[in-house]
Amino acid sequence: MRIKKIGHCCLVVEEASRKVLTDPGSYTDRQNSEADVDAVLITHEHPDHMHIESLKKVLKTNPSAEVYTNKGVGKHLKEAGIAYSLLEHGQSITLNGVSIEAFGERHAPIYTTVPDVLNTGYMIGGRLFYPGDAFYVPKKKVEILALPVAGPWMRISEAIDYAKEVHPKACFPVHDGMLKFPGASHMLPKSCLAGIDFIPMESGAVREFQ
Repeated sequence: MRIKKIGHCCLVVEEASRKVLTDPGSYTDRQNSEADVDAVLITHEHPDHMHIESLKKVLKTNPSAEVYTNKGVGKHLKEAGIAYSLLEHGQSITLNGVSIEAFGERHAPIYTTVPDVLNTGYMIGGRLFYPGDAFYVPKKKVEILALPVAGPWMRISEAIDYAKEVHPKACFPVHDGMLKFPGASHMLPKSCLAGIDFIPMESGAVREFQ
Protein backbone atom coordinates (compact mmCIF):
# COMPACT_ATOMS: atom_id res chain seq x y z
CA MET A 1 0.00 0.00 0.00
CA ARG A 2 1.33 3.40 -1.01
CA ILE A 3 0.14 6.45 0.94
CA LYS A 4 0.77 10.06 0.00
CA LYS A 5 -0.13 12.74 2.48
CA ILE A 6 -1.25 15.75 0.49
CA GLY A 7 -1.96 17.70 3.67
CA HIS A 8 -4.06 17.77 6.85
CA CYS A 9 -6.47 14.85 6.23
CA CYS A 10 -6.23 14.61 2.47
CA LEU A 11 -4.51 11.35 1.57
CA VAL A 12 -3.95 9.44 -1.65
CA VAL A 13 -4.04 5.71 -0.96
CA GLU A 14 -2.92 3.33 -3.69
CA GLU A 15 -3.68 -0.35 -3.34
CA ALA A 16 -3.98 -3.05 -6.02
CA SER A 17 -3.67 -0.46 -8.81
CA ARG A 18 -6.58 1.56 -7.37
CA LYS A 19 -6.30 5.10 -6.06
CA VAL A 20 -8.49 6.44 -3.25
CA LEU A 21 -8.52 10.10 -2.19
CA THR A 22 -9.70 11.10 1.30
CA ASP A 23 -11.19 14.38 2.52
CA PRO A 24 -10.36 17.02 -0.11
CA GLY A 25 -10.63 19.95 2.31
CA SER A 26 -9.81 23.64 2.32
CA TYR A 27 -6.33 23.41 3.83
CA THR A 28 -4.66 22.46 0.56
CA ASP A 29 -5.37 22.66 -3.16
CA ARG A 30 -2.77 20.15 -4.29
CA GLN A 31 -5.46 17.47 -4.51
CA ASN A 32 -7.07 19.36 -7.39
CA SER A 33 -4.49 18.11 -9.88
CA GLU A 34 -4.27 14.52 -8.60
CA ALA A 35 -4.98 12.19 -11.54
CA ASP A 36 -6.22 8.61 -11.90
CA VAL A 37 -8.38 8.75 -8.77
CA ASP A 38 -10.94 5.93 -8.60
CA ALA A 39 -12.83 6.97 -5.46
CA VAL A 40 -13.18 9.91 -3.09
CA LEU A 41 -14.08 9.27 0.57
CA ILE A 42 -15.44 12.14 2.69
CA THR A 43 -15.76 11.59 6.43
CA HIS A 44 -17.80 14.66 7.39
CA GLU A 45 -18.97 18.09 6.36
CA HIS A 46 -16.51 20.45 8.06
CA PRO A 47 -14.65 22.55 5.46
CA ASP A 48 -11.20 21.25 6.36
CA HIS A 49 -12.48 17.86 5.15
CA MET A 50 -15.04 18.78 2.49
CA HIS A 51 -14.44 21.77 0.23
CA ILE A 52 -17.02 21.85 -2.56
CA GLU A 53 -15.00 23.87 -5.06
CA SER A 54 -11.96 21.67 -4.58
CA LEU A 55 -14.07 18.53 -4.92
CA LYS A 56 -15.46 19.85 -8.20
CA LYS A 57 -11.94 20.33 -9.49
CA VAL A 58 -10.94 16.83 -8.36
CA LEU A 59 -13.91 15.39 -10.24
CA LYS A 60 -13.15 17.49 -13.31
CA THR A 61 -9.66 15.98 -13.36
CA ASN A 62 -11.10 12.52 -12.59
CA PRO A 63 -14.56 12.37 -14.24
CA SER A 64 -14.99 8.64 -13.58
CA ALA A 65 -14.21 8.86 -9.86
CA GLU A 66 -16.99 7.84 -7.46
CA VAL A 67 -17.72 9.81 -4.28
CA TYR A 68 -18.66 7.91 -1.12
CA THR A 69 -19.82 9.51 2.11
CA ASN A 70 -22.60 9.79 4.69
CA LYS A 71 -25.97 11.55 4.68
CA GLY A 72 -24.59 14.65 6.43
CA VAL A 73 -22.12 15.32 3.65
CA GLY A 74 -24.58 14.06 1.07
CA LYS A 75 -27.04 16.88 1.65
CA HIS A 76 -24.34 19.42 0.76
CA LEU A 77 -23.22 17.46 -2.29
CA LYS A 78 -26.82 17.23 -3.51
CA GLU A 79 -27.20 21.01 -3.19
CA ALA A 80 -24.01 21.43 -5.24
CA GLY A 81 -25.17 18.97 -7.91
CA ILE A 82 -22.44 16.42 -7.13
CA ALA A 83 -23.34 12.74 -7.45
CA TYR A 84 -22.41 10.44 -4.58
CA SER A 85 -23.14 7.07 -3.01
CA LEU A 86 -23.84 6.45 0.67
CA LEU A 87 -21.23 4.49 2.59
CA GLU A 88 -22.07 4.61 6.29
CA HIS A 89 -21.44 2.69 9.49
CA GLY A 90 -21.71 -1.06 8.96
CA GLN A 91 -21.66 -0.81 5.18
CA SER A 92 -18.88 -1.84 2.80
CA ILE A 93 -18.03 -1.92 -0.87
CA THR A 94 -15.38 -3.56 -3.02
CA LEU A 95 -13.69 -1.24 -5.49
CA ASN A 96 -12.17 -3.46 -8.15
CA GLY A 97 -10.82 -5.83 -5.53
CA VAL A 98 -10.09 -3.20 -2.85
CA SER A 99 -12.44 -3.32 0.13
CA ILE A 100 -13.69 -0.12 1.77
CA GLU A 101 -15.55 -0.48 5.08
CA ALA A 102 -17.35 2.26 7.01
CA PHE A 103 -17.14 2.70 10.80
CA GLY A 104 -18.61 5.18 13.25
CA GLU A 105 -21.42 7.70 13.19
CA ARG A 106 -20.59 10.83 15.18
CA HIS A 107 -17.94 13.53 15.14
CA ALA A 108 -16.08 13.86 18.44
CA PRO A 109 -17.65 16.57 20.66
CA ILE A 110 -16.16 20.04 20.25
CA TYR A 111 -18.29 22.19 22.57
CA THR A 112 -21.87 22.21 23.80
CA THR A 113 -22.86 25.05 21.47
CA VAL A 114 -21.21 23.55 18.39
CA PRO A 115 -23.67 21.45 16.36
CA ASP A 116 -23.02 17.72 16.22
CA VAL A 117 -22.39 16.23 12.76
CA LEU A 118 -22.11 12.79 11.24
CA ASN A 119 -18.61 11.35 10.89
CA THR A 120 -17.74 8.13 9.09
CA GLY A 121 -14.32 6.51 9.33
CA TYR A 122 -13.07 4.23 6.56
CA MET A 123 -10.97 1.07 6.46
CA ILE A 124 -9.22 0.83 3.09
CA GLY A 125 -7.95 -2.45 1.70
CA GLY A 126 -8.39 -4.13 5.08
CA ARG A 127 -5.19 -2.41 6.24
CA LEU A 128 -5.51 1.37 6.67
CA PHE A 129 -8.06 2.89 9.04
CA TYR A 130 -8.75 6.60 8.70
CA PRO A 131 -11.21 7.64 11.46
CA GLY A 132 -11.94 11.21 10.39
CA ASP A 133 -12.65 13.41 13.43
CA ALA A 134 -13.38 10.70 15.97
CA PHE A 135 -11.65 8.10 18.09
CA TYR A 136 -13.73 5.18 16.89
CA VAL A 137 -12.19 1.77 17.53
CA PRO A 138 -13.19 -0.78 14.87
CA LYS A 139 -13.69 -4.27 16.19
CA LYS A 140 -11.09 -5.72 13.87
CA LYS A 141 -7.34 -5.64 13.40
CA VAL A 142 -5.91 -2.38 12.10
CA GLU A 143 -2.49 -2.58 10.48
CA ILE A 144 -2.02 1.12 9.63
CA LEU A 145 -3.74 3.98 11.48
CA ALA A 146 -4.10 7.57 10.24
CA LEU A 147 -3.88 9.18 13.68
CA PRO A 148 -5.44 12.61 14.37
CA VAL A 149 -2.95 14.58 16.46
CA ALA A 150 -4.38 18.11 16.81
CA GLY A 151 -7.66 19.99 16.68
CA PRO A 152 -10.34 21.77 18.74
CA TRP A 153 -11.97 18.44 19.58
CA MET A 154 -9.00 16.62 21.07
CA ARG A 155 -5.87 16.57 23.24
CA ILE A 156 -2.60 14.89 22.31
CA SER A 157 -3.00 12.55 25.30
CA GLU A 158 -6.25 11.30 23.77
CA ALA A 159 -4.50 10.64 20.46
CA ILE A 160 -1.81 8.61 22.19
CA ASP A 161 -4.37 6.60 24.19
CA TYR A 162 -6.40 6.02 21.04
CA ALA A 163 -3.39 4.68 19.15
CA LYS A 164 -2.61 2.39 22.08
CA GLU A 165 -6.18 1.07 22.12
CA VAL A 166 -6.30 0.43 18.37
CA HIS A 167 -2.70 -0.85 18.51
CA PRO A 168 -1.81 -0.83 14.82
CA LYS A 169 1.51 -2.02 13.49
CA ALA A 170 2.19 1.53 12.31
CA CYS A 171 0.53 4.95 12.42
CA PHE A 172 1.15 8.39 11.00
CA PRO A 173 -0.22 11.85 11.91
CA VAL A 174 -3.17 13.53 10.25
CA HIS A 175 -5.37 16.49 11.22
CA ASP A 176 -2.28 18.63 11.75
CA GLY A 177 -2.79 21.23 9.03
CA MET A 178 -3.61 23.97 11.54
CA LEU A 179 -0.25 23.64 13.29
CA LYS A 180 2.51 26.13 12.51
CA PHE A 181 5.15 23.58 13.47
CA PRO A 182 3.52 20.14 13.04
CA GLY A 183 6.78 18.32 13.70
CA ALA A 184 6.67 19.44 17.32
CA SER A 185 3.36 17.62 17.88
CA HIS A 186 4.83 14.48 16.37
CA MET A 187 7.61 14.11 18.92
CA LEU A 188 5.43 13.06 21.86
CA PRO A 189 3.50 10.23 20.15
CA LYS A 190 6.76 8.88 18.76
CA SER A 191 8.26 8.70 22.24
CA CYS A 192 5.14 7.30 23.93
CA LEU A 193 3.91 4.64 21.50
CA ALA A 194 6.08 1.68 22.43
CA GLY A 195 5.52 -1.23 20.08
CA ILE A 196 3.86 0.97 17.42
CA ASP A 197 5.87 2.41 14.56
CA PHE A 198 4.96 6.12 14.55
CA ILE A 199 5.92 7.65 11.20
CA PRO A 200 5.98 11.49 11.30
CA MET A 201 4.75 12.10 7.75
CA GLU A 202 4.71 15.77 6.77
CA SER A 203 2.57 17.19 3.97
CA GLY A 204 3.82 15.90 0.63
CA ALA A 205 5.41 12.78 2.12
CA VAL A 206 4.96 9.38 0.43
CA ARG A 207 5.33 6.06 2.23
CA GLU A 208 5.21 2.47 1.04
CA PHE A 209 3.68 0.08 3.58
CA GLN A 210 4.61 -3.53 2.89
